[in-house]
Amino acid sequence: MNLILFGPPGAGKGTQAKRLVEQRGMVQLSTGDMLRAAIASGSELGQKVKGVLDRGDLVTDEIVIALIEERLPEAEAAGGAIFDGFPRTVAQAEALDVMLAKRGQKIDSVVRLEVDEPALIERITKRYAEQGRSDDNPETFVNRLARYNADTAPLLPYYREQGKLVEVDGMGAVEAVAASIDATLSVVA
Repeated sequence: MNLILFGPPGAGKGTQAKRLVEQRGMVQLSTGDMLRAAIASGSELGQKVKGVLDRGDLVTDEIVIALIEERLPEAEAAGGAIFDGFPRTVAQAEALDVMLAKRGQKIDSVVRLEVDEPALIERITKRYAEQGRSDDNPETFVNRLARYNADTAPLLPYYREQGKLVEVDGMGAVEAVAASIDATLSVVA
């Protein structure tokens, strides 16, 4: 099963993806984690990515798609992938569909975690205080949220038209959100 966890920054995609990895053995393909690893490596690419993320911008499609494509064999061996933070644009979604189709795969379900913006700002501010991630700086977050609304929200109709979009209330406790996701996936599986 290939699953996309969809929602703005701070919606809880990473938390829910980690839970699904533990319970279902799937591979989490988190572009955020991949990009942070590139930064930690100190490579030229990592330095470039750091500058982009520190401004609250998104890295190019080419970089993100290459990172994802590199990890697909691992996901296939595990029985599926949880895409977390990817795709962010319709162009990326189309590229993902093509990539998967070439491998005889597809996206089975897109779970949208619905949250409200004031709650997101509160979550990010708390995470920034606890973890100090530069991309969680509250000022940077406002730019990330604006980019999400402009670039990523158009994915909703893209996946809705394919009949793959399921919306889950992301404002509850982690366990309640997890139960809602599990209920939607039991229908797909």
